[in-house]
Amino acid sequence: MSLAFGVAIYFVIWWVVLFAILPWGVRTSEEAGETSNPGFADSAPHKPRLLPKIIATTIVSGIVFAFIYAIMVHHIIRLDDIPFFPRYERVQEAPQTN
Repeated sequence: MSLAFGVAIYFVIWWVVLFAILPWGVRTSEEAGETSNPGFADSAPHKPRLLPKIIATTIVSGIVFAFIYAIMVHHIIRLDDIPFFPRYERVQEAPQTN
């Protein structure tokens, strides 16, 4: 796995995990017992606490990336091990005639 490919995979994993973690612990102003500020949606988070979510996203993404890296580099799961993938036979080249 090249460095650029690894960074790209980590970036995609990080964003997917971020969107999975963002709703954790979100409370609206009404749920917090306060009035919402004018100009903000009623469903806007009262205190979004983004820094802990970014830290959690980075940790979870690192674990997921390590798992995927191990699978890809050490061939823990090969494509031939996945039962629903089609099986292809190797094509033999025709003998060359002079």
